[in-house]
Amino acid sequence: MKIRKFENSTDAEFVWEIINLVISKGDTLVFFPDSSQEKMMKYWNDTDKYTYVCEIENQIVGIFYIKQNQPDLGAHVANAGYLVHPNHRKKGIAEFMCRYSLEEARGLGFLAMQFNIVISTNEVAVRVWQKCGFEIVGRLSKAFKHQEFGLVDALVMYQWL
Repeated sequence: MKIRKFENSTDAEFVWEIINLVISKGDTLVFFPDSSQEKMMKYWNDTDKYTYVCEIENQIVGIFYIKQNQPDLGAHVANAGYLVHPNHRKKGIAEFMCRYSLEEARGLGFLAMQFNIVISTNEVAVRVWQKCGFEIVGRLSKAFKHQEFGLVDALVMYQWL
């Protein structure tokens, strides 16, 4: 696996494919399942983010970003978001991207990383993030409208770098 920075001119089509496949299920990200390509690409590659792709044999299989979780006096804490192409799950890609992002966040000067809304029913992600050193520091009751299960809890996860 190889991680590199997102290049809008060459990567946008593949990144959108991953985003669209993941959000269309309405079970892991807060965005409406029918969110537009324009909206999602702007969000994913906004100027407040460092955006990366993960490749296997020159094929993009995952994407992630790192950004400040809060401005000003909270700017030392990073936030990140990760997506893996559904056809490439269960290959350790999310863990690889997470571990890389933790090192990258340290290199960017962040002192901690926080995930603000990990969907409690996304048990695979919760286990991976815990394996990477994150702790559950909060539970937000019924904070996510899961497309299959209705209102479910979301978790706040945190790690000092």
